[in-house]
Amino acid sequence: MSKVIISCAITGAIATPSMSDALPITPAQIARSSIEAAEAGAAIIHLHARNPETGEPSPDPKLFMQFLPVIKQSTDAVLNITTGGGLRMTVEERLAAPMAAAPEMCSLNMGSMNFNISGAGEKRTEWKHAWEKPYLEGTVDHIFRNTFGDVARIVEIMGKGHGTRFEFECYDIGHLYSLAHCLDKKIVEPPLFVQSIFGILGGIGAEPRNLMFMRETADRLFGKDYIWSVLAAGRHQMNFSTMSGILGGNVRVGLEDSLYIAKGKFAKSNAEQVTKIRRILEELSLEIATPAEARAILHLKGGDRVGF
Repeated sequence: MSKVIISCAITGAIATPSMSDALPITPAQIARSSIEAAEAGAAIIHLHARNPETGEPSPDPKLFMQFLPVIKQSTDAVLNITTGGGLRMTVEERLAAPMAAAPEMCSLNMGSMNFNISGAGEKRTEWKHAWEKPYLEGTVDHIFRNTFGDVARIVEIMGKGHGTRFEFECYDIGHLYSLAHCLDKKIVEPPLFVQSIFGILGGIGAEPRNLMFMRETADRLFGKDYIWSVLAAGRHQMNFSTMSGILGGNVRVGLEDSLYIAKGKFAKSNAEQVTKIRRILEELSLEIATPAEARAILHLKGGDRVGF
């Protein structure tokens, strides 16, 4: 069993500002929260950008460039930029920041899917910004697009063009088979960093038997050609991360995936979540990977070869 890589997803494009005061919005807040998470033990920092005035997810490369160099100057963590962007962005918009930054890693959703987060705002009556409620409610009719052609194009542009490797986000069993197809066709190259995702409405449910089936399926499809990681939305975050560690996998936490640190208790920061999962894993006698060790495990190009 190799050391456990902890990824931390800092702000994402799911939660809105009204849901938690801890959610980083401005470039300065995103940078500070990323640095704190890295200091707490996260080897990989997964990043989105937001409009600093409204908190709305933004694909603007200029916003990314306000926090990427700051984080890089302050920590050795691997910076992983989204290609998923926000729920209403085109593929071209989602690629703008990664193409400008040429990061070591990018996320890559392995298929088109229904992506319903409308339930996140059902009990809320007050909103900080006018866009938030319609943004969430509109997801009952939202399809996140990543066709086989989109995936191949993103890999061509970012992988072959910039030497970037990927966090392959798999929201269901079918996404594993889609990734296996891409591996068979030599569109992607091993080792594959496979992020199994649970608890998004439209994807596989957050049940322990599903986690086991995802792992077993990935073992059959990829053998020794992959590195496994797990994230689960909301209240399932820590339970599923702990199970992943026990089963020899890696973990992802962060306010993108859950705003909570315990039942009914909001997290104060991304670092608090990293600190908690690190403590749990270390109490299970598991070792935490450093950024340098994560780079070696995932065959990354190194922080000296990025565009920021």
